[in-house]
Amino acid sequence: MKYRLMDILACPMCKHFHLDLYVFQEKDYPKREPNGQPPLCEIYCAYKNADVRSLESPPCGECIKKEVVEGLLVCPSCNRWYPIIDEIPRMLPDKLRKRESDLEFLEKYRSKIPQKVLESGLPFNLKS
Repeated sequence: MKYRLMDILACPMCKHFHLDLYVFQEKDYPKREPNGQPPLCEIYCAYKNADVRSLESPPCGECIKKEVVEGLLVCPSCNRWYPIIDEIPRMLPDKLRKRESDLEFLEKYRSKIPQKVLESGLPFNLKS
């Protein structure tokens, strides 16, 4: 998943923007260069976890060379979480999610996932 995607992603359930990003594994693409104008994020820079307006110079040259391979997206509003697996954010509505595979993901990355998600994250958590 490209970091730039975080500038447009919102929770599919409650529509909250922006989501919290937790990166477990990242892949480098050192030869990537922006074509012409860098693909500037408009509102939120996930690479620096900051509002774009607060950045003196956005790190677009660095950001474009990295992708999130494994990670977690968390909605701070409704406490829903969405896994990033093989560079793809899996942002399905609750009724289309698979409990077994979601719980396996939580268990696999237990030490890197916020306690709040492990205990009370939706639609599944390790306490349920």
